[in-house]
This record gives sequence, structure tokens and C-alpha cells, in this order.
Amino acid sequence: MSHNSDVPRANRFPTAAHTTPSTLRETAPHVVVVAPPSRSHARPLATIGSALRWAGARVTFACAGEFAPLAEQAGLDFYALRTSDDSTVAGGPGPREFLDATRRGAVPVLLAQIRHRRLRALDRPDEVRESLATAAAGLRPDWFLVNQLSYATTLALHCLDLPFASFCPGHPGAIPGHGTYSGVPYAWPRALRPADAELGVLGEAAARTDDDFTAEFNRIIAAAAPERPRVPRAFALTSPRARLFDYPPLPGLPTPMGDPAAVFAGHCTEAEELSLAWQARLGELGEGPLVLVSFGALLSAREDVLRAVVGGVRAAVPDAAVVVAAGGRAEALAGLAGPRVLVEPVIPRQTLLERADLFVHHGAPYFFAEALHAGVPALVLPFAGDQFAIAHDTELAEAGYCLDPNRSTARDIGSAAAALLRAPAGGLTRLGALLAERGPRWAALRLLERMGPASVASSEAGP
Repeated sequence: MSHNSDVPRANRFPTAAHTTPSTLRETAPHVVVVAPPSRSHARPLATIGSALRWAGARVTFACAGEFAPLAEQAGLDFYALRTSDDSTVAGGPGPREFLDATRRGAVPVLLAQIRHRRLRALDRPDEVRESLATAAAGLRPDWFLVNQLSYATTLALHCLDLPFASFCPGHPGAIPGHGTYSGVPYAWPRALRPADAELGVLGEAAARTDDDFTAEFNRIIAAAAPERPRVPRAFALTSPRARLFDYPPLPGLPTPMGDPAAVFAGHCTEAEELSLAWQARLGELGEGPLVLVSFGALLSAREDVLRAVVGGVRAAVPDAAVVVAAGGRAEALAGLAGPRVLVEPVIPRQTLLERADLFVHHGAPYFFAEALHAGVPALVLPFAGDQFAIAHDTELAEAGYCLDPNRSTARDIGSAAAALLRAPAGGLTRLGALLAERGPRWAALRLLERMGPASVASSEAGP
């Protein structure tokens, strides 16, 4: 399908109309959505907040002051609340150390992430608890919706005995189960599975961090709320009533779809209309398949891989148009631009996906979900974190291929891109039809059903 088609690809799976139950309108629960000060995490939470408002709830968006415009855009009340000192949600190495680790391979980067999570995952837990207690007393919500990766927030609500639902923005494996650990992929793509000895080292490091983090959680609980129960595993502390996954309902995930508390939204994003300026730019690229390339803001610094992707695709598919989101490396990569290649710091990714024929990305969970929803095959080059599990899930869903970003040549990448552009839709057709029935509004209705009446002001029961 050409990107110049009058019918966007996503329109092959029209979204079902959702009806708002009158009972929800009548009860009008008040929900406080607590978001960390990171746009990639705050934006989907604002989208869910807007969907909850559509479903009849009163919603207050609580985040750092600079995110007030996001709340206004979503039509939500705003409450200034900072739950971490910076945009780091779950702790992680600095940019330079992180990028150096990605060049050494999967296990070195995961070990670096596990080590830093052990040191930084709890950010100002006492201050966060006090701030949430003040918010609860002043706003008097029925319940909170919080980011699962904002561990200090979840710990605070546990100590305060306040009802909450959990929003899980990454891979479901971030909530560890029996025999699994946060930070270790539950499954690997074929191109990147480490040797058993490396997996053993990774598992031992993750187990030590799990134990240390749990001990720290329980130390804080004992000091701040001795009447509250201790937790068996800190990374697994989550809402028992509702866990919203910004992820498709695939078979075989670590969190079973039969779990009554689990809600698999499929995606938590809303595409906007493509601007006239971008429509004109696409027209200038000419006929042929459209390939989007994005590794997110931080991993755009891996310009060696971006160069290989653009060169490989252009050599293997000469009639392809390539649009690259290069982040802060846009100026350094300006030489890649040409009649068939656009290089920009930021692109309207979600809207362009409706017209794209292939998406080359790093395996971010929301990129994966957006590609599935749009029915676009993906070539995944994972670097870190849950990207390896998501690359595996891409293969499992027959929605694309995975290559090792450090070992694949431009020719390898071009060959894989050409094969995906020739391949039949396969699993994408099946998943696209399923995901068209889901999304933010579908998820909002499920959340309200599972949470029910649970007023902070009157509830005597814990979460």
C-alpha cells in the first residue's frame, strides 16, 4: 500500500463506538491520576484521564507544575504534585553510561540498568507519602490511578491505606511473578538470546536487587505505617483491584489475561489529524512505500544504527520514502536527507503510522502497541530494558522481525525491510481487528467497573 493512499491504513480497523453507562454518569467518581514528571509517562496517563472523564468520572491530573498545560489540553483539573526529582521514573544509568552499555550488548546494558535501579528506584519516599496524604485530604478522591514504575507513589499509597489502580506503561513482565524478576526479559527474540552463563549472571543480579528493594520497602513500611502489612516482593506491589496494561492482549504473557484485575487496553494513545504542512511534505516524497524510523529521544544518539537503517532501506527498496525521527541528532544526521528521505528532530509518529508501510523502531512498548493498532509491520532493533521482550512479542504476534542493532549491517537491515514490505499482513490483520475494539475509552470503562465505589473519605478497607 502506498503512503499516498486516500484511506489511511488504520481505517481498515474502524474503532467500535463505546456507549457510556448511565450508572457511571450518576455516580461520578472522583479519580486523581498521579503522573511522574516525564512526558513519555505523563502523556498516556493524561489520555486515560481524558477517557475516564468521557466515561463520567471527575478527574484531577496530579503532576509537576510544568505539566499543567497537558492537563488543560486533556480537559482535566490540575493539581501540582512532584513525585520525583527529575524525569527518571524507575532509576537508570546516565545517558553516556547507558549508551556505552548499549554498544556492549544486551546483558551489559541490562546489568547497568539493574544496578542503577537498585540505587535510585525509590525517590524521596517520605516526601512523596506526605504530599499524597495532603492531596488525599484536600481533593478527597474516590481512588487514585498511578504509574506502576513510580515505586515511591505505590509505596506511599500502600502505607496510607488508600485505594488505587495501577497503570503499567511497559511490558507486563515489569510486574514479576513466580520465578521471574523485574529487569530480566521473560523471553528473548531469536537474534539476541544470550548464552546460559550470561543469563545466570543476569538472574543473580536481578534477584539481589529484588531482595534489597523489598527489604527497603519493608523498612519504610515498618517505620511509617507499622500497622500495614509487609510486602513479599516490592517490584510486584500493585493494585489488587485494577491493573491497566498499555499493551495488547497477547497469549503467553507473564500476566495472564484471565487475571480479573488485569485490563489490557491494547494502546493508550489518540492519533491527531495530520497537518497540512506534513501532508504536503509526504506528497513531495512521491509514490512508493513509506518507512518510519524512530528510536525515541535518548536512543536517537545511536546515530550509527540510524545511518545503517536509512542506508540499508534505500539500497534494498529504492522507491521507498524514509522519514526519520532523529531527536537531538537531527543536525548531525542532516546529511542523510534527500529527495526520498526526511530527517527531523520530532515527527507526528502516531498520525504518520496511519499512512506508513513499515516502522523501524527500538521496541518501546507504546511504539509496539501503536504499530499493531495501525496494522503496520515492524522491524525491531532493541537496545535495552523491556525492548528485548517486546521484540520477542513482535515475532510471536507475526507482526515483524527483530535484528541485533550492534551486529546487523546495513545490508541485513535492508533485506529484512524489503521482506517485511513484501510479506502478507498475517497476524497484523487479526490483531488490528482485536485492538480496534479496545483503546483508552474501552480501558476507562473497565477501570471504573473494577474499582467501583471506593471513597478515600469513607473507606476503611485497604487497597
